[in-house]
Amino acid sequence: MEYGKLPGIDKPVSRIVLGTMILNRKEMKRSFDLLDSALDVGINTFDMAHVYSGGDAERVVGAWVRDRGVQDQVVLISKGCHPNEDRKRVTEFDLASDLEDCLARMGLIQVDVYMLHRDDSERPVGPMVEAFNRHLREGKMKAYGGSNWRHERLQEANDYAATHGLIPFVASSPHFSLAEQIEDPWGAGCVAVSGPSEQEARSWYQKNAMPLFAYSSLARGLFSGKITRENYESMTDSACRKAYCHEVNFQRLDRARVLAREKDASPPQIALAFLFHQPLNLFALVGAANRQECVSAAASLDLSLTPDELDWLDLRPKRT
Repeated sequence: MEYGKLPGIDKPVSRIVLGTMILNRKEMKRSFDLLDSALDVGINTFDMAHVYSGGDAERVVGAWVRDRGVQDQVVLISKGCHPNEDRKRVTEFDLASDLEDCLARMGLIQVDVYMLHRDDSERPVGPMVEAFNRHLREGKMKAYGGSNWRHERLQEANDYAATHGLIPFVASSPHFSLAEQIEDPWGAGCVAVSGPSEQEARSWYQKNAMPLFAYSSLARGLFSGKITRENYESMTDSACRKAYCHEVNFQRLDRARVLAREKDASPPQIALAFLFHQPLNLFALVGAANRQECVSAAASLDLSLTPDELDWLDLRPKRT
């Protein structure tokens, strides 16, 4: 396993991050086994959210951390202020409420990193930066960031923090994968930095060395090896169909399969290796469901891809 660092976090942060959306209290043994397996292979960072499994992701991870006594070994990330059917909820009130729920569910007094799950571009950034800094001073979190925030808004927020002597956003979690996000999978303000149209965003991340936590790093299973042009319409995951099951991405999948055979690897390993070869401070969120998938994801860090192979995977013209 390889590790990076986050400002404000005094623990190493694994480059592979386990997504916890599938965890639930009805399957505590299975959930604990998955978390044990992740930690065994070196994955010490876990991504949660206020809305995942009706709050069970936070409850299960918190129960596991307390039971195993591993709080000093793991990095816990959670997210709040997700919109509901009535409003966007990116407010100081909702941040405080969701953060308190997060800590109560986990049974802990502090979360390592707390992120806004969405943005509301109609609201000024200053009040949210001020609110985050209050929670930092109170010791309820060590660092904060934004998920699905455009890089322009991140820059605006961090400019505000610099001007006012405050701690800035230190992490961002947009969608990033070998696949382009053709449509917003949920129609709710998702932000992606994949594909040719988002080169400016990726350049900003590179210039600022902003830690990028890439969600849907395998395009919600498109690169699992199980999805094809012939069967994708029968998938139960409508978000994957809508966002990623398009011809331009099937061409990338075809090439990932070819390269996987050449390198004695799997398509998901090639897709993850593609991310880790980008000039970015990148952490990949992976929704592994068992120990084997954790091991496979970790092994992607050992794969080498040439510049020509990276271009070929991403359908870019051959370099001259």
